[in-house]
Amino acid sequence: MLGSGGREHALAWKLAQSPSLAKLYAAPGNPGIAQHAELVGVDAGDHGAVRRFCQQHEVALVVIGPEAPLVDGLADSLRAADIAVFGPSQAAAQLEGSKGFTKDLCARADIPTAAYVRAGTLEEARAALARFDAPYVLKADGLAGGKGVVITESIEQAELALADIFDGRFGEAGAELVIEEYLEGEEASFFALTDGETILPFGTAQDHKRVGEGDTGPNTGGMGAYSPAPVLTDELQTRVMEVIIRPTVETMRADGTPYSGVLYAGLMLTADGPKLIEYNCRFGDPECQVLMMRLKSDLVAIMDACARGDLASVEAEFASEVALTVVLAAKGYPGTPEKGGAIALGEAPGGVMVFHAGTATRGGNLVANGGRVLNVTATGGSVTEAQRLAYEAVDGIDFPTGFCRRDIGWREVEREGRDQ
Repeated sequence: MLGSGGREHALAWKLAQSPSLAKLYAAPGNPGIAQHAELVGVDAGDHGAVRRFCQQHEVALVVIGPEAPLVDGLADSLRAADIAVFGPSQAAAQLEGSKGFTKDLCARADIPTAAYVRAGTLEEARAALARFDAPYVLKADGLAGGKGVVITESIEQAELALADIFDGRFGEAGAELVIEEYLEGEEASFFALTDGETILPFGTAQDHKRVGEGDTGPNTGGMGAYSPAPVLTDELQTRVMEVIIRPTVETMRADGTPYSGVLYAGLMLTADGPKLIEYNCRFGDPECQVLMMRLKSDLVAIMDACARGDLASVEAEFASEVALTVVLAAKGYPGTPEKGGAIALGEAPGGVMVFHAGTATRGGNLVANGGRVLNVTATGGSVTEAQRLAYEAVDGIDFPTGFCRRDIGWREVEREGRDQ
């Protein structure tokens, strides 16, 4: 397994539970992943090194956790050496690697999404603003670590943001932009696995992207999540499969770039029905953590079947319980996080997992080594109960240079309170 974040810790934890697993390697991993896998110093950016390691150690399946190696074409390099991979090809990974690619696909396949304009220069982007009303949604076309979206309330703010983006705010990711219509509604996430033919629904979640409580402040990679998302009713999930997921898979196949792996659809539930905000070509982070806590099926068997084009042979069963995760981040995040802060985990209560997202060991002690540092994840009979258990566990962790939101799951907690 490739990756080093909270998503990968959750995947390693679940993969390690499979009775069919003989050996799990992780590159580069983290101190939490080390509890379930042997960590190896292989660079995912060195395709030859990854291939040689797999061949020397007779690796039967490679699970690529983060998006960057997928967009870089690592899956193609491994498949060319007859190594099974869970994750899409470079061409298919454009669904996440280029916002413009996905918007154009939606236009061709009549998939409901926000109206948009692609812009390759500052002048084009400024001219495009006139086609939209406030608020203005500006998206870097490429990968920006979940932080490449700017929403402004005025055209003056939008023009300043455009200048900032084209001046390098998001690096190469912002060399091109997508300017979108602002969608009103509630956001939710829908997951599906596909081998290019068969499509297997794989759960729902809601996350909290803003750094501040009440969903305020700058966007982050995600400050917490819970699963399932009750707002995505069975009826809405059927609709999402029919008008968003299936047309995407069929169009990709027809275009000669069949998609294999997980499709993570970020949705806006509007008055006109669900609309696609974006696709990710890997499990969400921290959505993966709550999905893995609920998954009852053998993850190795599912991923292997997907990689080998036999997804129809497996099923995915999830517990009815709710899972909720709270992200503990280092002070300064999502700007410049304060690294090196000491962490004392203590003993997690029963039913709680603490997934490592950005940690390292120094002198035998656990320290912060990233923006998002820990994912404290609990299960319960309701969002309210899972939230309570998660924050009890958070309060048992000594991390003076860390912080978290105290309202993860607040919308559903309010709904549950009204229903009592």
